Amino acid sequence: MKIIECVPNFSEGRDGKKGQALVDAAAAVKGIKILDFCMDGDHHRSVLTLIGPLGAVQKACLAVCLKAIEIIDMHEHAGVHPRIGAVDVVPFVPLGDADMSDAVRIAHDFGRDFSQQAQVPVYFYGEAALAPWKRELSHLRKGGYEALRERLKDAKWRPDAGPGLFNARAGAAAVGARGPLIAFNINLKSDNLPLAQDIARRIRQSSGDLPHVKAIGIWLESRRLAQVSMNLTDYRVTSLRTVFDRVREEAGRRNTDILESELIGLIPGAAMADVTADYLKLKEFSDHKILESHF
Repeated sequence: MKIIECVPNFSEGRDGKKGQALVDAAAAVKGIKILDFCMDGDHHRSVLTLIGPLGAVQKACLAVCLKAIEIIDMHEHAGVHPRIGAVDVVPFVPLGDADMSDAVRIAHDFGRDFSQQAQVPVYFYGEAALAPWKRELSHLRKGGYEALRERLKDAKWRPDAGPGLFNARAGAAAVGARGPLIAFNINLKSDNLPLAQDIARRIRQSSGDLPHVKAIGIWLESRRLAQVSMNLTDYRVTSLRTVFDRVREEAGRRNTDILESELIGLIPGAAMADVTADYLKLKEFSDHKILESHF
């Protein structure tokens, strides 16, 4: 059976009622299974994970993203995570008998429908990118929401779907297709933000180090902690254990250690094959976090 996973990220991490409204909008679509929903006040971001048949996933994503545009106002948004809009990023991931061409097709169909109905500029990224310079999500989000008005004036950065005008309330959205990604955050036993930023800079692929690792250092105001926030875009090349060990090594060289780590959303079971939750100091880990346990 062809199954698609979708993991939309929204610029709302503090209002539980709004979060529930997003979940409810997606859950109302027949055939959809909600696997996970998490909100983070410091990141001011929420992440929803759902799966289902292609048509149901497209319908559910449209419903939840239109709800997000209705209830989230970017005028009021400030958080430590990079973002360009209320519906910041919508990735589609092929599972089961689905392949990447299925994910690309649904990304394009969804992106065009959403941009038209919400009047929001949409960029296609990852395997769904229509231009090579738009392939990397970090390139699309450079400067964030605050730089979006000027960026839309640049012919190179015209949206792939929707209006080429700045939508102050909603911003823009990045819609893509990709393989499984692991969102992995490590909290240091430190309140030293420059330390976390330096560790992130040293380990990420863009600095010439760990392949398929994207990393930034951020400040968690609510906990007075520094965090190394990462995306592992191919865990088969660079594993969770490799990343954890490298962060611990870099922290140790600066006389600190890892307090704990966390997963945002779900992970493939194979990603835990060579490591345990205790080793990674993972918070609140269970079989629920394993993607394959849900289908």
